[in-house]
Amino acid sequence: MAVDERRIAILGTGKIGEALLSGLLSSGWREPKDIVVTTRREERVADLGERYGVEGTRSNAEAVAGAALIVIAVKPQDIDSLLGEIGGLLSAEQTVLSIAAAVPTARIEARLAPDVPVCRAMPNAPSTVHEGMAGLCAGAHAGDEHLALAEETLSHLGAVVRVPESAMDAVTAISGSGPAYFALLAEAMIEAGLLLSLSREISTQLVVQTMLGTAKQLRDVKLHPVELREAVTSPGGTTIAAIRELESAGVRAAFLNAIQAAMERSRELAAGEP
Repeated sequence: MAVDERRIAILGTGKIGEALLSGLLSSGWREPKDIVVTTRREERVADLGERYGVEGTRSNAEAVAGAALIVIAVKPQDIDSLLGEIGGLLSAEQTVLSIAAAVPTARIEARLAPDVPVCRAMPNAPSTVHEGMAGLCAGAHAGDEHLALAEETLSHLGAVVRVPESAMDAVTAISGSGPAYFALLAEAMIEAGLLLSLSREISTQLVVQTMLGTAKQLRDVKLHPVELREAVTSPGGTTIAAIRELESAGVRAAFLNAIQAAMERSRELAAGEP
C-alpha cells in the first residue's frame, strides 16, 4: 500500500496519545481525516471519533496501513504485544515514533521489518496540557528527516530537545520524573502554609502561582536561576534565613542524589530488569 505522507497513526490513545491528537488538530497541522487512532475498548474508539472526528479502530494492524508516521503510545509492558501485531507490516518508507518509556530503539527495531526508521521520545506529564518537555533520539535507521518529522509532531505537546540515545536515561530522570519533584516541593510548601495558619485554599494558590510565575521568569525572561535567587535574597532578610535552613538540611545534595538514582533506575528498566 502507498504511504500517505500526511497520515498519522496513534497507537494507544491514552492521556498522552489524546493530548497529541488534540494538539495536532487544534494547531491545524493535521486535519481529522489525516489521523487514525487505536484503543482497546470500542466505547473509547467511539468517544474519540465523536469528540475529534478522527477514524478510530481497535486494530493496530489496520491503523498502520498507509501511515507515514506511526506513534507508539502504549505502556511499556504492552509494547512487545503491539510490535508482534505490526512489526512485519511496516516498510522503510514509514517512520515509527515511540513514546513508550524506557524502551530502547534497538528493542523496537528487532521486532520490525528491515530498515524501518525508529525515533524514541520521552515526553513528560505536562504534555497533557501542551506544556510538556520531551527528549528525542534516533535509532539505527533514522536520519535527520525522520527526526525532523518526529520533532515537529512532538512540538504540539510542548518543547523538544534532541539528544543521543545514551542521554535518554538522564532526560527521564530530570524531565520525565521532574513533575513529581515539583509536586513534592509544592506539597511541602502548602503544608508550611497550613503551619503558618493559612487556609489550604490560599496556601495552594500562593504556592502554585509562585511556581508558575518563577518558571516563566526562568523560561521567558531567560533569567539564570542564580540571578533570580539573588534578586529575591536581601542581606539579613527572610529569604536568606530560609536558604540557610535548606542548605543546612542538604536539600541541594539530596536533589543531586535523587536524580542520579532516577537515572540509574531508568537504565535498569531499559535493560529489562524488574
